[in-house]
Amino acid sequence: MAPSTDSSATPAPALPVTPAGAHRAPPCTLVIFGAHGDLTKRLLVPALYNLVGSGLLDPDFRVIGVDRVDSTTAAWRDGLNAMMQSFTHDPNAEFHPASIDAAQWDWLAQRLEYVKADFSDVAAIRALGAGLPANAIFYLAIPSRFFATVVETLGAAGVVAQKDGAFRRVVIEKPFGSDLASAKELNRRVLSVLDESQVFRIDHFLGKETVQNILAMRFGNLIFEPLWRNEYVDHIEITAAETIGVEQRGAFYEPTGALRDMVPNHLFQLFAMVAMEPPNTFDAESVRNAKEQLFEAVTPIDPRDAVRGQYAAGTVEGKPMVGYRESPGVAPHSNTETYVALKLHVENWRWAGVPFYLRTGKGLGGRRTEVVVQFRKPPMLMFRGTETEDLPPNRIILNIQPAQGLTVELGAKKPGPEMDLTDVQARFRYEDVFTSSPNVGYETLLYDCLMGDETLFQRADNIEAAWKAVDPVLQAWAQDSTGPELYEAGTTGPKGADALLARDGRAWYPLDKA
Repeated sequence: MAPSTDSSATPAPALPVTPAGAHRAPPCTLVIFGAHGDLTKRLLVPALYNLVGSGLLDPDFRVIGVDRVDSTTAAWRDGLNAMMQSFTHDPNAEFHPASIDAAQWDWLAQRLEYVKADFSDVAAIRALGAGLPANAIFYLAIPSRFFATVVETLGAAGVVAQKDGAFRRVVIEKPFGSDLASAKELNRRVLSVLDESQVFRIDHFLGKETVQNILAMRFGNLIFEPLWRNEYVDHIEITAAETIGVEQRGAFYEPTGALRDMVPNHLFQLFAMVAMEPPNTFDAESVRNAKEQLFEAVTPIDPRDAVRGQYAAGTVEGKPMVGYRESPGVAPHSNTETYVALKLHVENWRWAGVPFYLRTGKGLGGRRTEVVVQFRKPPMLMFRGTETEDLPPNRIILNIQPAQGLTVELGAKKPGPEMDLTDVQARFRYEDVFTSSPNVGYETLLYDCLMGDETLFQRADNIEAAWKAVDPVLQAWAQDSTGPELYEAGTTGPKGADALLARDGRAWYPLDKA
């Protein structure tokens, strides 16, 4: 269904010049199910706007928004335009440009069309598909309970069959399942309609430059990779800490919780980037095979190596925060965890004996996503009797957000006549080297989907392997009536998380360390 034309409309501005070395995506229609949802308005449309500015979209690119809401194309466009303008005044928005380029927005706006349809209405979807050009992508920006239904509707409507060299692809957001059994069932239903090559399971963490830079740092620099193994590494921490609480998302968060929301997707993808073996090439299947080999080596997590917490009322960044149970949409006696800490064991030659500690939580005293690689301490015999006997270990810290870059902690001698070493930091920050523009992390992923590059998307076996690792914890918590340990908002989390590392003689890297 091609967008309607209006002879009185202003001609679309010329497409920006494609950057040198980049390839413009092929002509395609992007069909977004969930046109009125937050994901579409706050992330997908800003990402498309940025792709327009990069000159990476074809002149015949189109967007059709599908939803059950009564609306028109003009009203949908106007609403999106107002939302884009509002981002310029909201410093807390994921997308916060100084201004919206009128020509850039007009180019995209004139390619937007709205269609009212029920996601399960085969006749309506068949009618929509009848007007689509050869290449089409169907983006499921909808609640996860509708994923399988929409895919089956697309199949019944006959709009995902590929022929004459054209592509038909489906993008599925997280969460992909809620446990191992549901993930397997969802994969079964999706793959009964689509070929694996048509399915793009998206995790927006992988669209972040700093996450992709983990691979570049590891495999593009010989000074790191020889040390990246159990002979030298003591342990690795992966942290995704948030200062915000559940806010208005209580109805979503209640049946989900921190583990399902963050661990099998975001944190496991960071874990894969840090710990997988070097792929033979950087093509999609080589990278995803390397991830799968790593996930297969993960021992299913012992529930005794898992801690869950829930934030109570406290103060975060000088402002009061109500407890999770007092938040809108949350049950007054909820046992949903807002914090989780886990210990992973990897049984392969590179990582045997090296524990991986993962933690994520809301309402914490610091906001950061980072990976801390802590090295074993060197023999300090030559420094006996000096101030250096308890020198802190060397660390490589992969800073993902809010700081973006790399920090190396090492020992250096203090000036003076005595042999006295102290820990110092060497830092690389993206903003000091590169000029960047506001983005939301979806730009790369949408472009890759248009190009058919599945490197940053999850394969069915990757999804199921991650769920297999955490499934024992989910089952144990479902049968445990004691519930999560409460922690005060604005702190570092439950005391049990500190005890998890303390029993190994270790401690978390501080959340408040610069």
